[in-house]
Amino acid sequence: MTEPAVPRRHLLDLEDFSAAELEAMLQLAGEVRDAHGRAGGKLGWLRGSVLITLFYENSTRTRASFEIAGKALGAEVVNLTASSSSVAKGESLRDTIATLDALAADAIIIRHDQSGAVEAASRWSRTSIINAGDGWHAHPTQALLDLFTLRERLGTLAGKRILVVGDIQHSRVARSNCWGLTALGAQVMLCGPPTLLPPGFGAAFRGRAVQVEYNLERALAWADAVMALRLQHERMGSGHLPSLREYRSIYGLSVERMAGYPHLPVLHPGPVNGGVELDPAIAHGPQSLVGRQVQNGTPVRMAVLLWATGRRNLDLGSLRKEACHA
Repeated sequence: MTEPAVPRRHLLDLEDFSAAELEAMLQLAGEVRDAHGRAGGKLGWLRGSVLITLFYENSTRTRASFEIAGKALGAEVVNLTASSSSVAKGESLRDTIATLDALAADAIIIRHDQSGAVEAASRWSRTSIINAGDGWHAHPTQALLDLFTLRERLGTLAGKRILVVGDIQHSRVARSNCWGLTALGAQVMLCGPPTLLPPGFGAAFRGRAVQVEYNLERALAWADAVMALRLQHERMGSGHLPSLREYRSIYGLSVERMAGYPHLPVLHPGPVNGGVELDPAIAHGPQSLVGRQVQNGTPVRMAVLLWATGRRNLDLGSLRKEACHA
């Protein structure tokens, strides 16, 4: 991996990751997946390490994936939620981080409902911080597993055209994917209703190959793969959309609509609102990579944990030998 001038301690977003860094992370994830399979799930590369998950928002996939990844590497994983910690008594994020630092954890994985909260925690912590999603801002490990899954299917991302459809404005997944995909040479098209995709949104990516399109048929005809985003029901009462039925009619990946694009791989970060963003037959059909995304979450987060705990420059040949004797 080509390291930045100052080695990274934290994974906050993919905004300033180079193509070489992303390629190295994805390669490590592939090696880890293969080694994990050969070793029958018994790896000890992080034996003796302590990982803490600190979640201020509910989560199923991300939290379970990090826990499984940590335990697969032999680490001790401690799960904390805001409702069951001193946060419920009024403790600030800064005080919580200070407490966890004092416990000498090797990495802290944080999900927070406020954009920028995880970056603030990284300034206060001596421990490596991994962003498991903060507000509307970023979700770098979801983007990494999406990159991994797309490369698996498409072979390369260089020159590929990736369509992202849905509630773009409120999506941390869309933002992190835009940074990661374009760094690896892909073009990104964002598509959704204007109330959920401001006209100037693409300019936020500072000249990267990100464009905005409001016509889904044109967008699908352009794409090599399509990622649908969860439509958040809480937006319905705020005037963003007239109804779920109208959204599905114009922007949903229905059986009828996708019949014209049977070659397009379909992704979704989950959870899927069945019959809204994706029809069930599409979500569970041959075009779908949704299950593969979930499966790939474990090796990708294993790679992230190795990286965050100081084993980012691992000799992959040694990893293979270790796995064979684990």
